[in-house]
Amino acid sequence: MSWFAIADRAGAMFDPHGLGVQRQSAPVLDASDDSLLVRGSLVIETRLSPGQRPQPLLLFEQEGRWALKISLQAIPGGGIIMILSQGEDIQHCAVNQSDAGRTDVLRITYTWDSLARRGFVAVERTERDQLVMVPLKDPKPLRVRDLKALFSENGKLYLDEDLIYLAASTEIEPVGPMPTMSVDTPIATPDGYRRIGELKRGDTVFSNEGLVVPVLHQISRTVPARGSFVPVRVRAPYFGLQRDVLVAPSQRLVITGSEVEYLFGQEAVLVPVCHLSGGSSAIPVSGHATITYSQLLLPGHEALVASGAEVESLNIGRLRRKPKRLAASMFSDFDRSSLPDHGQSLYPVLRAFDSIVLAEHRAA
Repeated sequence: MSWFAIADRAGAMFDPHGLGVQRQSAPVLDASDDSLLVRGSLVIETRLSPGQRPQPLLLFEQEGRWALKISLQAIPGGGIIMILSQGEDIQHCAVNQSDAGRTDVLRITYTWDSLARRGFVAVERTERDQLVMVPLKDPKPLRVRDLKALFSENGKLYLDEDLIYLAASTEIEPVGPMPTMSVDTPIATPDGYRRIGELKRGDTVFSNEGLVVPVLHQISRTVPARGSFVPVRVRAPYFGLQRDVLVAPSQRLVITGSEVEYLFGQEAVLVPVCHLSGGSSAIPVSGHATITYSQLLLPGHEALVASGAEVESLNIGRLRRKPKRLAASMFSDFDRSSLPDHGQSLYPVLRAFDSIVLAEHRAA
């Protein structure tokens, strides 16, 4: 099991059976008053206010014999401070995430493994692939009754208007590079189009240049269908698509053509789907609690062909050279020698303004 609770300003949900595609017929989380969640994660996505005062993002207080207080706030300059008080035990963590812009989305992940006596707080800038981690020693388990109250809409929870969502998981959720395409996305291979979710290490795919490329790894992950994970339907026939595909907002499309050469002096550019969302070519899809995404790891960060469109494969940069980040990522159990060393992006990545200009030129 993984995700069992999600809250945003529109409401909250808590289910010991799990949420969305992970929901089980029988409870897999003990929701009794005395039960403890000895390992798990809280994941928050938020934007930051442009003001120069500390900004409370989340406040929660639960009274009782083992009182719980959770405080998360942003400080000027992009820093994040988390304070978690359980009885007489207090965890205080400050993460310096400098130079954070108003339009940037931060993903904050708090994990705890009480049996292993370790955890971490990670802050990611989802639009810039930046990550800062702070380790925690001896984090305490959380009572399930407190987590249930956290997501019960009973007035004890304050969420800032800039906070996008809060979600809880029974697992130590990974940070870093994430999959971005729905498991049903058709990928061009020498054997025809195949679902990305069924491809595995040793299979081969076509790159956008027509080369046959081996798959090093296929990864999948179920995430809350909120914020930077909300599914976006990219519609055919835009971008050469033969059928609609469902992707995460961070999935990048490879765009070529005379407009690209004229505007940017490049043969091709990468355009994040989030910069196209809201137009006729890319529409956010609501109604999901969770969604499962997949992606392929290739030797040289080649582009894939997904239902006729050219799309970026997973770029992990030089993750293999960073042991701490590797241990906290989806690749923690992989043989490090099997991971590639990706350098810069395959093509330049357009900012939001440039993406809009390009879209307008192509529509003209």
